Amino acid sequence: MFGRRGSTPTPEAPVSTSPTAPEGRRPSRTGSTRAGAGAAGTGTGPAAGTAAGTGATTGPATAATAGAGKGRPTPRRKVSQAANRRPLVPLDRKAAAREERARRRVARDLEYRAMQSGDERHMPLRDRGPARRYVRDHVDARRSLGEFFLPVAFVMLILQTVTATTWAAVAFALTLVLYLYILATVVDAVILWRGLKKRLVARFGAEALPRGLAMYAVTRTFQLRRLRMPKPQVKRGQFPV
Repeated sequence: MFGRRGSTPTPEAPVSTSPTAPEGRRPSRTGSTRAGAGAAGTGTGPAAGTAAGTGATTGPATAATAGAGKGRPTPRRKVSQAANRRPLVPLDRKAAAREERARRRVARDLEYRAMQSGDERHMPLRDRGPARRYVRDHVDARRSLGEFFLPVAFVMLILQTVTATTWAAVAFALTLVLYLYILATVVDAVILWRGLKKRLVARFGAEALPRGLAMYAVTRTFQLRRLRMPKPQVKRGQFPV
């Protein structure tokens, strides 16, 4: 034992520089990633050629896809819902009332101009449709007893009031005349609708006719031509084909 002090010391074993991780630990992914990036950067090995070929192929497609993007991130659902959310009760009620009155005024103006010009886009729903336009044109082209009912009734009532105390017989005769005129207007309206219904069925078909056309035609018949709305778009005798 004492004789070994003068002997040559035995060299220590060299330290291993292998990248193998110590036992019980997994190899780090960072090292492998850097190694792969270094190999690809130096261009050595088949992996470098494959990576270069893939980059050359996907480069233009990626550029085109990036160029076709919308250029802004997609908003979150909460942000979109908050943007579309409006309070049930406006904060400024006076301003909201003014805006509503202005909107209604514009709508009334559009409707009035449409009733004057015959544009059905802004007419009320009760006046829209080819069948209702056909009814209006047919009624406006015809002379009816109903359109003179209001002036005749007004004159008769005035004459009855004047002659009721002095000429009772004349007042009774005027009453009979008024009743006869009312009966004549009803008969004329029935004749008008019967002929108009045949034309409507022949042109549009019985299934395509909307409801309420009879009342629509009779109501327009008992109005003065100048006061009819929508305004007449045809002349007297110009019946629709």
